[in-house]
This record gives sequence, structure tokens and C-alpha cells, in this order.
Amino acid sequence: MADVRLLDMPFLPGAEVDTMAAQCPQAGGVVAFTGQVRATDGCEALELTHYEPLTLPGMRALAAEAESRWALDSLLVVHRVGVMAPGEPIVLVAAAARHRRDAFEAADFVMDHLKSS
Repeated sequence: MADVRLLDMPFLPGAEVDTMAAQCPQAGGVVAFTGQVRATDGCEALELTHYEPLTLPGMRALAAEAESRWALDSLLVVHRVGVMAPGEPIVLVAAAARHRRDAFEAADFVMDHLKSS
């Protein structure tokens, strides 16, 4: 079962990945992607809002689809909402699997679909 979270407060991607990896000693690979607020000219903050009845259920359905496509030991999806400063993490997708290809492909799939839907 995937760990899918929508947060309105900062999180530490490294700590999240370390915790997940410690729970999957049988995994041969852990792949993680962290998206962060870009520090571009004049950017003081980024604010993300969401439609509560659809957002978390949609994220959970996406995670379930990834779990059905690849042999995963664990899948973690964390997404922020609210106001974030440049450099702060927005999203973390981490996948653990016995074989690295499954972890890479699942993480890529989830990240692509989070950005597009």
C-alpha cells in the first residue's frame, strides 16, 4: 500500500526517503525525485491550491495504478499545498523495488502524471 500525503506544511525529503528505505531492506533500489520551488528573478513565493474532494483521491488512484504496473516494495508520494518559498520542496515521489528498473519507471510515471493531471 502506497503512502500518499498532501501537506500544508514543509517536509524533509531526505528524511522521508530514509524512513521509507529503512522499511524495505529487501529492495534492491530506491529511486526518489524531489521537485522544488525555482528561485527565478523576482519570485518571492509560490502558492498552490487544490480542490479537496478530488486531489487526495486522485493521488491515491495514481499510486494504485503505479503499484499495479510495477513490482514495488514501497511507493511514497508527498505533495505540498499552500505558500512555499524558493528552494522549498513541493513534491516527493519515491519508489522502492527489488529491481531498479521497476523503481525508476514507477517514479517517472507517477511524477509525469502528477504534473499533468
